[in-house]
Amino acid sequence: MTDGVGEPTGPAPGDVFDRRMLEALVCPETHGVLTYDAERQELVSRAAHLAYPIRGGIPVMLVDEARKLD
Repeated sequence: MTDGVGEPTGPAPGDVFDRRMLEALVCPETHGVLTYDAERQELVSRAAHLAYPIRGGIPVMLVDEARKLD
């Protein structure tokens, strides 16, 4: 997305998550591996049974914001 002059303004709400971030991110609860669920736009921690939302291409790595998995 640009500002009309060709300068980038940051991610648009529909931007896709950059999978390279998975190399640096871990679950804040367990410090374990996360997997990317592209359909739900979430990062999933199977160990913690939590799914962290991705909003505007940015992962929200807060336990209070995570969805509990069954």
